[in-house]
Amino acid sequence: MSRPAIEIDGGRGEGGGQILRTALALSVITGTPLAIERIRAGRSKPGLLRQHLAAVGAAAAVGRAEVTGDRLGSQALTFAPAGFVGGDHTFRVGSAGSAMLVLHTVLPALAVADAPSTITVEGGTHNPHAPPFEHTARTLGPLLERMGTNLELILDRPGFYPKGGGRVRALVEPRRGLAPLHLIERGELLGVRAKAIVSELPRDIAERELGVARRQLELGADALTVVEVEHPNGPGNVLIIEVESERVTEVFVGFGAKGIRAEVIAKRTVGEVKRYLNADVPVGEHTADQLLLPLALAGGGAFRTLTPTEHATTNAEVIRTFLPEVSIEFDEDADGTCHIDVRREEPTSDSTASEVSDGA
Repeated sequence: MSRPAIEIDGGRGEGGGQILRTALALSVITGTPLAIERIRAGRSKPGLLRQHLAAVGAAAAVGRAEVTGDRLGSQALTFAPAGFVGGDHTFRVGSAGSAMLVLHTVLPALAVADAPSTITVEGGTHNPHAPPFEHTARTLGPLLERMGTNLELILDRPGFYPKGGGRVRALVEPRRGLAPLHLIERGELLGVRAKAIVSELPRDIAERELGVARRQLELGADALTVVEVEHPNGPGNVLIIEVESERVTEVFVGFGAKGIRAEVIAKRTVGEVKRYLNADVPVGEHTADQLLLPLALAGGGAFRTLTPTEHATTNAEVIRTFLPEVSIEFDEDADGTCHIDVRREEPTSDSTASEVSDGA
C-alpha cells in the first residue's frame, strides 16, 4: 500500500524555491510522496523556472520518481519516489539558472546513499541569487566531509548570469552515515583572502574591487588575486572574500551588475565580512540555512550564527514536516546572534556514526 503524500504549501514563509528543493530532497530520502502547491508564490514570477525544473528532474532521476506538473510556470507538482541509490548523472539547467542549487537538491540524498555518485550539472555556477561554486567547495563541502561524506567538487568552467554555460562536477562517496556536528566557536582567525573574477570584462574592474577589500580589510598583496576567465562563455564579474578560521571557512560574495560601480559592489561585500567578524560566530547566515537539513539527517548538532533569515526558519518548518521527530530550535540573543540546536527527539539504536565536535 502506497504511503500518503505530504502536502506542502510552496508559498509559506519566504515562499521561494528552497521550499521545493528541501521538500524534494526529503521526499527522496524518506520515500514519502510529495504534493506541493503554490510553488514560489512569494516571488515576482511564481511557479517553476528552468533551474527549478532541473532540480525536479535531478531529484526524480536520483529517487526514481514519478512526477506530474513538471513544466515551466507550473505552481503545483506531485512527486512519488521509488527509492534512491548512488550513480552517475548529468543534469542541464538550460539557462543561467543555478547549477549549484540543482546540486544542493540531490546532495543530501547522495550523502547518505549506499554507493558513490558522480553528478555533473551544467548551467550558472555564479548566479547572484544562489550560492556560487566557491561557497559550496570551501564552506559547505568541508563541513559535510566532517560529518561523514567524502566530497570532491570540480569547476570545469564558470558560467555567469545571464548567459550561463558553466559546468560543475561533484564526486560523492558516503562513508557510514552523517554524524552530528557542533560548531559553536570558529576558533583562531587564520587569514582573509579576496579574489575578483572577470569574464569578458576589463581587468580594471577586478583591481578596483580588490583595492577596496585591501584597504578596508587591511589585506596584504599576497591575499589578493585577479582571475581573468579563459575561454569565457559571456560577461561576468564576482568578488569572493574567504575568511578562514580554525574550525570553519566562510565565503562572502559580491556580484558585479550593470550600472553599479565596482567599488560599490566591493563595499557591500566587505560590509558582510565585517558584520560576520564582529559577531564572532562561526556560521554565516547563508551557511546556516544549508546546514539545517544535514544536521536533521544526522540526528543532531548545534551551531552559532547571525540572526536567522526567514529563508532559514521556513526551511526548518519544511524539515519538521517530513521529520517530525527532529526538533530545530532557534535561540536568538540580544546581540544579533543565534544558537540553533537540532536534535532527534526519539533515540535511535542503529547509529553507526560518531559525533563531530569543534571542541568548544
